[in-house]
Amino acid sequence: MLPTCLFSRLPAAVHLVTCRHAAPRHRIGFAGWALLLLWCGLAVLTSPAAAALTPGEHRLNLRHEGRERGFIVHVPKTYRADRPVPLVLALHGGGGSMDVMARDRLYGLVSQSEASGWIVVFPNGFSRLAGKLATWNAGLCCGAARDRDSDDVGFLRAVVADVQQRLRIDPQRIFATGMSNGGMMGYRLACEASDVFRAIAAVAGTDGTTECRPGRPVPVLHIHARDDDRVLFGGGSGSASDTHADFVSVPATVDKWARLNACNAPPQRVLERPGAVCEVRTACQDGAEVRLCVTDRGGHAWPGGRKALGGKGSDALDATAEIWTFFSRF
Repeated sequence: MLPTCLFSRLPAAVHLVTCRHAAPRHRIGFAGWALLLLWCGLAVLTSPAAAALTPGEHRLNLRHEGRERGFIVHVPKTYRADRPVPLVLALHGGGGSMDVMARDRLYGLVSQSEASGWIVVFPNGFSRLAGKLATWNAGLCCGAARDRDSDDVGFLRAVVADVQQRLRIDPQRIFATGMSNGGMMGYRLACEASDVFRAIAAVAGTDGTTECRPGRPVPVLHIHARDDDRVLFGGGSGSASDTHADFVSVPATVDKWARLNACNAPPQRVLERPGAVCEVRTACQDGAEVRLCVTDRGGHAWPGGRKALGGKGSDALDATAEIWTFFSRF
């Protein structure tokens, strides 16, 4: 058998070879044993490591559950490898893709990355069409990802781990935000990966998890339009919905996370302007908070942004700026 100290260092491909072909020591002899150890040592030394990234856009892939899945990493010009920086995962909506979420004219996340110096990653959801029409398994929703029980929590953990090998990331300041189904996936990350994600922000996507046991309080920002015609503010799906799921209401989602975070203070209005208001619940455990921003108009869209198929979200609020301000508090 191979010594434990050596076997534990071998990559998975080497494990397969040694387990299938290594014979007991008395059968292969000293020379054979020495050659096997030498071969294994070379395999360890030559196994590929994650390459460091430089400022700019990088399109990467990793294999998860036997499927090749992609993600885009945007590294701002100010990035320096000697200084840890925050990381934000930006999750596209159902039927979208990483390319859609990375379009700056739609969401402004690349510009925000450059302005803040934070790294932004755009992962791709589960897709059977070369990354197109992708969805996230967020519990109640959506599509093939939900129907096939895709391990999207595991995939996003793997994305973060991969990026951490390539860039200097502050492990205490990793965040997730998302639009619609991507926002719902953010809630699932808060429930199941609170050891990785410090806080989450959801736009136009409520919490569809049936079980939620976060390991610690997770600060939450929720942004929603009252006239959303897909994920209705008061619960259920609107006439424009493709899934026709019985979505949880915005008030129920906010109340749930106020309970999970043990927030003891009543809602306090912190922003009021024509077409938009924000309220926050504080006095939560470990300094967490739950913040809700509501626009009167804009429909199922990113406030301050534009829709991929035309139209735009409410001009009364800049969702990207609100999200970054919120994350900066933690």
